[in-house]
Amino acid sequence: MKQSTWSVHAKNLPEHARNPIHTDEGGKAAGFDGALVAGVTVYAYLTNPILTLWGVDWLREGSSIVEFKSPVLADDLVECVTVLNEASLNVDATVNNQIRAQCTAFMEKTAPSTTPDSSSELLETEEIPLTDEWADYGQRAGDDTKIYSNLGVIHPAVWPSLANYVVEKNLVNGAWVHTRSKISHHGLVNTGSIATVQSRVIKRFETRTGNRAVIDVSISVDGKKVVGVEHEAIISLNENK
Repeated sequence: MKQSTWSVHAKNLPEHARNPIHTDEGGKAAGFDGALVAGVTVYAYLTNPILTLWGVDWLREGSSIVEFKSPVLADDLVECVTVLNEASLNVDATVNNQIRAQCTAFMEKTAPSTTPDSSSELLETEEIPLTDEWADYGQRAGDDTKIYSNLGVIHPAVWPSLANYVVEKNLVNGAWVHTRSKISHHGLVNTGSIATVQSRVIKRFETRTGNRAVIDVSISVDGKKVVGVEHEAIISLNENK
């Protein structure tokens, strides 16, 4: 059953300029028409109808799989259209009637889908206070859901954003592209908490578009796991993508 469409004009946040692909100059240098909007921001938009329909319980114990099909550019009008099935909620992000991203949400946790290979490597553990750019990410990106500010909890787009931080710090040197994430929630997280982020690379492989990596990210607060993320990105773009 289709639900009402929620729309928003896509935009990048200042911190996204750390990845050149999210600037006009960097996007054009990579062969696009302009700045690509961060996948985590598109994910923030996709979670809006999920929270509208399922509420805070999804933040406590639900999960999602988000895949980015083609770029969303800055100022594009993104329309999020939902299809509610018996066991899942599917949300498409469309621009000019073309599906650019798809998210499937569940009211239960999902298991990782990638088997670690010989490239598996532990990355440095990070301690990150969930303040400043992490505290109001959804609102700044354009998600008008009030539940986060009302409850003082972290927006779910922060979790793949933290995975992006790990990718940027450890795996890339230049423009790169986030392609998909599988995210499992284990509880609400209050704004201002300190997140312990433990990560490892579980797979590296080559595709037509470039070198890709999959990382497994476990996020905990006060010794308790709150989120798991399986995160995939093109960490080195081919010129003939």
